[in-house]
Amino acid sequence: MANAKFYGTGRRKKSIARVYIVPGTGNITINKRDIDEYFGLETLKVVVRQPLVATETSDKFDVLVNVRGGGFTGQAGAIRHGLSRALLQADAEYRPVLKKAGYLTRDPRMKERKKYGLKAARRAPQFSKR
Repeated sequence: MANAKFYGTGRRKKSIARVYIVPGTGNITINKRDIDEYFGLETLKVVVRQPLVATETSDKFDVLVNVRGGGFTGQAGAIRHGLSRALLQADAEYRPVLKKAGYLTRDPRMKERKKYGLKAARRAPQFSKR
């Protein structure tokens, strides 16, 4: 693993994350900012770190992420997906652990389109009897 760099692409809703992992001490950098600076909510930081915790590699890799599109929750999910794929590139023996936890599956849920006659996807105009 001398000077190796592993890559994984993650997607969730409208977010796309390009995740690189390199052997290191456990630093996570998102769009050239530290994870604590980028994500305000603690739950989102936990979501991003889930694959590292599951494979017990929290202090073995530095994570470099470029993410764009969507909101913070979608971006956190995309980073988790990409990080899981990058860990597979690093070592294929992590596959059963990541697969069982469901981190390798692309979440297919997307925003539903707005329909005509309605105010949103399912929100109908207010009903009045008179």
